[in-house]
Amino acid sequence: MIFATRIKPNLYKDSVALMRIAEKLLADAAILRATLVMGTPANKDILLEAGLLGAEAAAAAPSDLVVVVEARDQAAADAAFGLVDDSLGAAHAASGEARRDIAPLTIAMGRARMEGANIVQISVPGPYAGAEALKAVKAGLNVFLFSDNVPIGQERAVKLLAQKKGVLVMGPDCGTAIIGGVPLGFANVVRRGRIGLVGASGTGLQEVTSQIHRMGEGVSHAIGTGGRDVTADIGGITMSMALDLLAADDETRVIGIVSKPPAPHVMRELVTRAGAAGKPVVLLFLGGDAEALPNNVRATASLHGCAAACVALARGAAAPDSGNPGVTQAKANLAPGAKYLRGLFSGGTFCSEAQLVLKARGVHCWSNVPLDLKRALADARISQEHTLLDLGAGEFTVGKPHPMIDPSTRIARIAEEAADPETAVLLVDVVLGYAAHTDPAGALCNVIVEAKKTRDLPVVAFVCGTEEDPQVRSVQEAKLAAAGCILGQSSTQAAGIAAALVMRDA
Repeated sequence: MIFATRIKPNLYKDSVALMRIAEKLLADAAILRATLVMGTPANKDILLEAGLLGAEAAAAAPSDLVVVVEARDQAAADAAFGLVDDSLGAAHAASGEARRDIAPLTIAMGRARMEGANIVQISVPGPYAGAEALKAVKAGLNVFLFSDNVPIGQERAVKLLAQKKGVLVMGPDCGTAIIGGVPLGFANVVRRGRIGLVGASGTGLQEVTSQIHRMGEGVSHAIGTGGRDVTADIGGITMSMALDLLAADDETRVIGIVSKPPAPHVMRELVTRAGAAGKPVVLLFLGGDAEALPNNVRATASLHGCAAACVALARGAAAPDSGNPGVTQAKANLAPGAKYLRGLFSGGTFCSEAQLVLKARGVHCWSNVPLDLKRALADARISQEHTLLDLGAGEFTVGKPHPMIDPSTRIARIAEEAADPETAVLLVDVVLGYAAHTDPAGALCNVIVEAKKTRDLPVVAFVCGTEEDPQVRSVQEAKLAAAGCILGQSSTQAAGIAAALVMRDA
């Protein structure tokens, strides 16, 4: 094995583009690890923790692109660096020849090139993202802030200014939004319609918008806020503004809110604003309860329930429901010594929702993102009893792209859990849409088939996405079914199926 580093001086690429390139590198079995990051102090700390920080990377400047690979031999490493050059559009990078197609280097330059633009998408390293967002807000632009690791004090300062300027700051760490039919970040292809959504959860927004689309309705806007927006430190600034915008939007007839439980005073403020919206509002605070709801506000307890309630209110009639396929047959195939559920998710919200669904059935799970802090795993690499994992959490993404882009971490963990004789059921999500893996179900099928050769291990799966997504929902579901998976028609239903199986009461 060899460890190699290359530095691309003064070359910036956003994190999504870099994750895509890393995915290409990892498709080669001779590449064990690959990461592309900017040379910021925070990224160097991550590389150090992963054992990937060599002398070259340690000396890199914040404006330098750092490429690190662990390969089986030098030839594989050289091929990987060649692929990086090609992917970056730098055919002459090795000779140092300058590129001629210089992209805009500032927000002002970008705005000059695209007259009339009113949204800036920012995906620079966290320590610099706040300053760029501040420039955009001062210029009167809305911001989609994909960057994470932004100091919370900067987030608050930028959002307070945005509040005064009357513009939105979606983020930081905002993964998904759909504005006027235009997808930003990780988003799915859904029709436009009369339901507006605001969410502090990226995959939560993806699931609710996809379910609304599958039920025959559409989305006017889906506004992401970033997960910290509803904390006491930020005070729900973006979510409150988004609610007011949707309330004033003529195209929006019904409003849905998707979030983890806000801080108590933030929850009270949001409920009050929802009550003043003048439109029906569906409220989903996963794992939290809002009391004394206004007449126009109704609470739901699941992602599917939120989508169904929004559709029902938009139509004035009940939304279509789905059955509970495959449970009885799978129940009969549980191995006698198998007794535990293992959930391996690429979406953190799905992991949280599953904990709630299972807890309601008497199945208490350990997790690396526990809703009950007493159920926090001591080591996320080792499952204990019933375990649900968010494989997109930081401990799993050091030196690797997010599992929605690169499935290698989850493939390895599926094999590991399947080999454990105490594993009774596996539960997985498959997320489609822009920026996601081009064939996420296909990437998982081989390891699922191999796992089932040893014993008929029930694998429950669901697909978050639509028929119109680039990966095509029905194609993905067909691959999972062919691999022997039990398909849930929503994240909520899949968690319910898994609970029924592991409780042996389906």
